[in-house]
Amino acid sequence: MDTFGLLTILAFFVLVLLGLLIAAVRIVQEYERGVIFRLGRIAGGPRGPGLFLIIPFIDQMVKVDLRVVTMDIPPQDCITKDNVTVRVNAVVYFRVIDPVRAVVNIRNFTQATAQIAQTSLRSVVG
Repeated sequence: MDTFGLLTILAFFVLVLLGLLIAAVRIVQEYERGVIFRLGRIAGGPRGPGLFLIIPFIDQMVKVDLRVVTMDIPPQDCITKDNVTVRVNAVVYFRVIDPVRAVVNIRNFTQATAQIAQTSLRSVVG
């Protein structure tokens, strides 16, 4: 085997190792937490902030934003107890306290919060 073939093989392995290293590095910001799943199970508690190395193709990381989210609830047409039609707007402020429970127990916690806010608004007004 000549030196060109050896250099080609060596360059290929270096590129593969570099690609695996890039796939393994995850950065979590100060206002985020990362929930790491190892083969479908939670590996420890929420991680963050900082730089983390995960095992590519085995670990999966889900980032959860811990900042306060402002969500506009669409106008709701409600009928009050004295049969008056009312259109009510609302704004919801929420933030995630437990990132593991937000990821594991609820499929889409943002949409779930919007739905429960609409339901609560209708029940309070009506």
